Amino acid sequence: MRFMEPPIRDEGRGSPCYLRPRSAESVLSEVGANSARIREPKYPAARFRLVEALERARQVGAEWDERLRVDFPAELDIFDAHTHLGTDIDGMVGIYDDLIRGMEKYGISRCNMFCLDEPDRHPGFRAGNDRSLAFAERSGGKLIPFVRLDLAEDPIDEATRCLDLGAKGIKLHPRAQKFLLNDERLSPIFELAGDRNVPILIHGGRGLPPIADDLVRLVDRYPKAQLIVAHAGIADMAALAAGLGGKAGVFFDTSVWSPVDLLGLYRLVGPEQVVYASDYPYGQQPASLLVSLRTARLAGLSEEQVRDVLAGNANRIAAGETPREPSAPKGMEIFSQPMSFARIHQYLSMATPLLWTRQPDRVGVLGLALNATHDRANGHKDELEQIRELLLGAQAMWRALPEEGDEKDRMAHTRATFRLIHLADIVAVTTTA
Repeated sequence: MRFMEPPIRDEGRGSPCYLRPRSAESVLSEVGANSARIREPKYPAARFRLVEALERARQVGAEWDERLRVDFPAELDIFDAHTHLGTDIDGMVGIYDDLIRGMEKYGISRCNMFCLDEPDRHPGFRAGNDRSLAFAERSGGKLIPFVRLDLAEDPIDEATRCLDLGAKGIKLHPRAQKFLLNDERLSPIFELAGDRNVPILIHGGRGLPPIADDLVRLVDRYPKAQLIVAHAGIADMAALAAGLGGKAGVFFDTSVWSPVDLLGLYRLVGPEQVVYASDYPYGQQPASLLVSLRTARLAGLSEEQVRDVLAGNANRIAAGETPREPSAPKGMEIFSQPMSFARIHQYLSMATPLLWTRQPDRVGVLGLALNATHDRANGHKDELEQIRELLLGAQAMWRALPEEGDEKDRMAHTRATFRLIHLADIVAVTTTA
């Protein structure tokens, strides 16, 4: 795995700029793709707290980039099976230059890429699909375009048009486009995917009713169509794994927040059925790669199997190769961890919904998680100190969260805070006795 040096440097001395004081603008530019929207507060004290919190968050993030560099095998290929570019109606933005910079920094060779639920999605995502094709051409092969479809707006015509223009896959989102998996309009899409030998990536995360029975029927009816179930199929994981586990040509991507979900997936399907994915811009680095790597190793995957999850399986899909027969699942039925880490995970799980709804931590759950890091009796001093550094940064960011102002700015600040809490939770869950 090849990491680039931090992109902004002190040109006078050649040293990374995090070794010297930073302006608010330069700090904001590195906290995250959507955090650059955060505006400075009007009042000097609030401005100081914000800049100090952002600087601390950026420094902690830089340290985790280095830790990830050490953890990953050398010369590792990475293929991200699930990214977006464009603007979603929920306000999230995926920026071409930001995605490419992240790929270069973290050694990601290729990405599957498609548009978001765009404001100009009518008719049939045509404008967004055209932008995806243009982004792919601009990338010189780094971005593999998928055509996004709306079942209500000529999906076969749009799919055929884009596949003829170079699209290499199909994206379906039943929650966003409000359809169920028993919709007969899906049948010709699966048939087309099989005939054109391109994969279908379908949303399998939050906001869905049980989907397994209908999706299994589609897969059985159209066995030539390769399928990627996004977000580890957490909407209906056990039933999906029961119906699709062991089927060659069906895959689950790793774009989830919870490491527990990935540990749950590995105990249900073989590693040949798992592909790494970030869900950029919703998923961010280094947490996305860290959770995928640590859970794979904790589940008992070999180094070769880890490499297949991170790139090999997706490379074979992209090449149109015959899928391999899955092996037996490798995960654990019973998960155990030191009590201090279980307490930290519990408190961080309580903190997350408070943060996402932009409420202050009146309960003090982040403080309770911090207090739990003082328990050094389990022999994991280094990991507890890592969690403590992350949570101190998150605490400062949370306290600096603006109570009013532009909603996009507040959401960007919230996401930057969550990234630190997310990293801390990954360490807590994936550190075992």
